[in-house]
Amino acid sequence: MGFLKNFFTNVYANEAPTRLASGFNQLSEAELEAHLGVARYGDFELSDAVRPSYNLEVVPSAGFRHDVYHDEENRANVPVLMAAVTRTRLMDSFMALIEGLGNVVDVVLETSHGNGSHGHTDLYREHIEMPILQSTLWDFEELLVNDGCTGIAVLNPRIPQEVQLDEHKLLIVYGKELKVYEKVLLENRVPCREDMRFITEAEHVHSTCERYVEEFEELKMRLGMDDYR
Repeated sequence: MGFLKNFFTNVYANEAPTRLASGFNQLSEAELEAHLGVARYGDFELSDAVRPSYNLEVVPSAGFRHDVYHDEENRANVPVLMAAVTRTRLMDSFMALIEGLGNVVDVVLETSHGNGSHGHTDLYREHIEMPILQSTLWDFEELLVNDGCTGIAVLNPRIPQEVQLDEHKLLIVYGKELKVYEKVLLENRVPCREDMRFITEAEHVHSTCERYVEEFEELKMRLGMDDYR
């Protein structure tokens, strides 16, 4: 019942604490509870942050594929790696990926706590040393892995490259020369599957709880982002 409770705990006062996709509205409480209680699909385990559609249009699985992001402002195509990593390897994989960005990086925290369907807020911190950042993030591993309303991006604008652990707990790498990041994913048993689909490409639902809202505020303070909202 723990995961289901996250969806119906009133976190935002007058707003529901989740973004409940329309297809879930047709389910009985028992059907919804059973579906949200499933975290493992074969060898792949989801975190508590997100669940797929009831009809499993996309079955969660591990893998990465290459993609391209079109930067309208600069009229450029940016190479992208998108990856889904099983829960037990997610944080280790993220930490290994961000090491490729260098010794001093910028950090963006993304939050949709309290925003309902109105998007998210980005908080920015420049120039933080990688060992300090990694130590801090390990202290908030549960929040970063399991909260469906928290995302983080680490970037080095001097390269430029960026690594994201987004609200869906997908790992996304932007920039050129991505071979080193491919190697990290392969070392963490994430295969290259160019035909794979991600949970974001079909109906899905996010989860959060009041404790994660409080922990996000603490992480924001630890990273020195109080004045960036």
